[in-house]
Amino acid sequence: MLNADRRLGGPYTLAAGLLGHLVPAALERHPELAAAHDIEIRTAAPKLRDAVPARRRSLADDLPRAQRILIPAARRSLRIANGLAEFVRDHLDRARPLTVTVANLDAADHTDAEFVAVLRRRVDPALLRIEEGPGVPSAGARPADFDRYRDEGFHHAMAESGLEALCGMAYGADPERWRQLLQRVAASLEAIEREDEARELYDRARRESTDPKHRATVAYATAMILVRHHDPARRDPEQALAWVNEAITITSLLPDRRERAFHLGFDLNGKALVEVRRGRPAAAMELVQQAIDLAEADLPGEHPIHKLVLHANRGQLLAMTGRAEEALADYTRAVEADPGYPDYYLDRGNLLHKLGRDEEALADYEAVMRLSPPFPEAYYNRSELRYAAGDVAGARADLDHTLELDPEFAPAYVNRSGLSAAAGAYAEARQDVERGLRLAPRDPHLMCVLGQVELAERRHQEARSAFDRALELDPDLVAAWAGRAELAFDLGDHGAALADLTSALKREETAELLFNRAVVHRAAGRPDDARDDLLRAAVLAPGDSDIGQALTEV
Repeated sequence: MLNADRRLGGPYTLAAGLLGHLVPAALERHPELAAAHDIEIRTAAPKLRDAVPARRRSLADDLPRAQRILIPAARRSLRIANGLAEFVRDHLDRARPLTVTVANLDAADHTDAEFVAVLRRRVDPALLRIEEGPGVPSAGARPADFDRYRDEGFHHAMAESGLEALCGMAYGADPERWRQLLQRVAASLEAIEREDEARELYDRARRESTDPKHRATVAYATAMILVRHHDPARRDPEQALAWVNEAITITSLLPDRRERAFHLGFDLNGKALVEVRRGRPAAAMELVQQAIDLAEADLPGEHPIHKLVLHANRGQLLAMTGRAEEALADYTRAVEADPGYPDYYLDRGNLLHKLGRDEEALADYEAVMRLSPPFPEAYYNRSELRYAAGDVAGARADLDHTLELDPEFAPAYVNRSGLSAAAGAYAEARQDVERGLRLAPRDPHLMCVLGQVELAERRHQEARSAFDRALELDPDLVAAWAGRAELAFDLGDHGAALADLTSALKREETAELLFNRAVVHRAAGRPDDARDDLLRAAVLAPGDSDIGQALTEV
């Protein structure tokens, strides 16, 4: 029996117990399997770190904690859980089935609850049975390994244990420890979308502390809540600007040159995000450049992660303003500075894909797959490359895997439902649309696919409603104009079909749309207009046999 009570071991109490049972046998029989999941095993079971050396390493591994500024996001634990599940599955497939009885599962940390959900979803019950056993949760204090929680992104544990610790901690007893813990706890509350509680902590800090660096950090963090709130309706870039200016005012006055360069650069970078949200990318670029200049002048030989983050952020801004080659240079600089960190390969791959450099983009996405525990975005992005290359089966496989890794990855439902609709699998398409709309009810692409499904099933009124809703959400969605045109044509309304196809063509001129409008022109008795559209379509798609045949008929 394994105990999942988080009060005993904090995050991954259950996972560590299971790995303690499985990893020694795996190391004896197939050590390459444990090595392939080094990050996941070492994250969940620190006691196994001596047995499972770090094979995939990042720049942060060798830096002092104060210089490790990239704290994992809350969703990283899902990647860890998927990697652990794959280790468990592949080990048991080579060994023998296992039944695990778990006590106190209802008292598990978020990480273990997520891990169990992934095991149940991804590991065949014939290999692993998980049974819930009785148990009495411990009444002791929660573990308080705050350095581990911060480094690994265990935000739920940091929030829970940290709030408990802060309740019994007076500011005056150890101000530095109090300030550090409050900042860590508030940041974790933000990460798990409990921003109101984080804001309460920052307000408390302002009442207690007059330390300049701390007050600047709290002002910066308040600005980030206001500009990044998980609910877009709660964002307020103007208030955020006021708070981040408060931070900059303080950090620009710090007397130590190196300390000022780091903290001020951090705040300038935060203000750049505020300016982006205010629709001022040029101002944001100037701010990031100021931060880069400060780092290069005053931080020689230190804070390499801070510097690579600044270059990556400048890359994002350069890409946003159409300076793609300069953006690629900045992304490449970030990748080369820390070749073991996966995220910037993803960003660079996305830009390469936009530039049509798909082989290079593919290499970057597959680098993410090698360097990271299972990363849904990498498979989703590769599916787009495969689809563009005509590999529909490969694209579908990557979308399937994306949703196996993360059933809440809404964009994958959009694309997979579209593939299913194109293949005539309308029941599957509808199922994915419904799942997607539960996650993203205002997604125009999902509404468009729903319209295609309704049209295929001859539910004309429902199809019209879906296409209309898609166009309300995104008036430039070409597929919705084309779908609504097809509906109108099926109903014999040639005028409406021509109007919608013309609207689609104003937004994107393609041979397919021109061909379809030619068909409608012919049906409406307008052969000259049909011929004009077909001639233009032939220019865009020379050698298309359908267009050639249609030209002989008008």
